[in-house]
Amino acid sequence: MSQYLPNRRNLIGAAASGLLLVPGARPATPTRKVGVVGPGWYGKIDLFRLIQVEPVDVVGMCDVDSRSLQAAAELTATRQKSGKTPRMHSDYREMLKQEELDLVLVATPDHWHALPMIAACQAGADVYCQKPIGVDIRECQAMLAAARKHERVVQIGLQRRSTPHLIDAKKRVVEDGLLGEIGHVEVCCYYHMRARGNPPDAEPPPHLDYDFWTGPAPMRPYNELCHPRRWRAFMEYSNGIMGDMCVHMLDAVRWMLGLNWPKRVSSTGGILVEKDSKANTADSQVATFEYEDFPVVWTHRSWGTPPDPDYPWAFFIYGSKGTLKGSVHRWDFVPVDKQTASLQGRNKLEVDQYPEDKTEADLELHSAHAVRYHMKDWLRAVDQRSRPVADIEEGHMSTTACLLANISMQLGRPLEWDPERGEVRNDAAANDLLARPYRKPWKHPDPAAV
Repeated sequence: MSQYLPNRRNLIGAAASGLLLVPGARPATPTRKVGVVGPGWYGKIDLFRLIQVEPVDVVGMCDVDSRSLQAAAELTATRQKSGKTPRMHSDYREMLKQEELDLVLVATPDHWHALPMIAACQAGADVYCQKPIGVDIRECQAMLAAARKHERVVQIGLQRRSTPHLIDAKKRVVEDGLLGEIGHVEVCCYYHMRARGNPPDAEPPPHLDYDFWTGPAPMRPYNELCHPRRWRAFMEYSNGIMGDMCVHMLDAVRWMLGLNWPKRVSSTGGILVEKDSKANTADSQVATFEYEDFPVVWTHRSWGTPPDPDYPWAFFIYGSKGTLKGSVHRWDFVPVDKQTASLQGRNKLEVDQYPEDKTEADLELHSAHAVRYHMKDWLRAVDQRSRPVADIEEGHMSTTACLLANISMQLGRPLEWDPERGEVRNDAAANDLLARPYRKPWKHPDPAAV
């Protein structure tokens, strides 16, 4: 349906206000109605930060795990102002059909980002979608096309752009020119985060609709490593550590330095050390993203020790006048000239202002305030019908760069990206990998028909 066709709520709002609606905008309502697709671990982190910054009405939730869904709905009732329990759905399509939603949060496993996000845009909702935006590049292109066609405000969960101490570093170091001429950037992750062990395959638990959970991905035998939370053990559902951790730090560097598309991407790696796990994601990977003036080089190892123990997941921006180190916890500016003062900043938690953060199960406390500021930025953009700081196009660029690194590692050669054509230059085999085959009956989204 075209976004210009009036729906019931638009007609009521226009009649009540006597004003013409801005294209893409919904009429003002006292409380925004929210739906959540995937209220698991990070789905609740995102949702409860949204509730902290605005008294929204969470009216619907969807999950294929009935036990997780029930627990999330009951907990949401204790957190939202109305005290109401959201209606529970097992199919996101039914939720979008039955609920009139202003905002939709998508926090599913990565292989389930594209279809609900596109459907939410088509239903007229603004969307907050977790990163990476898709598991293949054609998905990313379709998601961007859907947001633009239906004039939706889409924020991606790349909250380093809303992290207060990193905003401070950007202003005080990068924008004030303390780095001098930048010649090299490194991004890295040395967390021991890759799934270990080799548990046997088994029957899925009765509370999980495993066929729906698998969705468009290839069908694997159920294994406890895939649900809940550890699905990044498998490339069938994710982009590995590259798509989980590199996308954050690469995006942070792109934001700090004003970078868009890399000209060329190359990557090597694989399972080099942790060979006894059922996981099929790389335990070691190096990728080089070549920009006009300097490269950005990513390294991850899920084994061994980090070169800088204070910065195990971080970025390092090297300039002629100094180096900026940044992470989710801190930043340090180390000048070349010893006569120049070093600078630093530290993450400041907001537990006094939001004491419920202290007792929230599984909350990433270091990121709670960043997600709150990210939600505020999204809501401001929704009100103004403008682009949020981590707009879908920014998410597309950061995600696609990481996907190109994985394709480069798979093919064993560098890839030159053509952003105008949305494909790899002179490499038919690489372009064949821009879209993953979807398992029937699910249909891969087409950027031209969303």
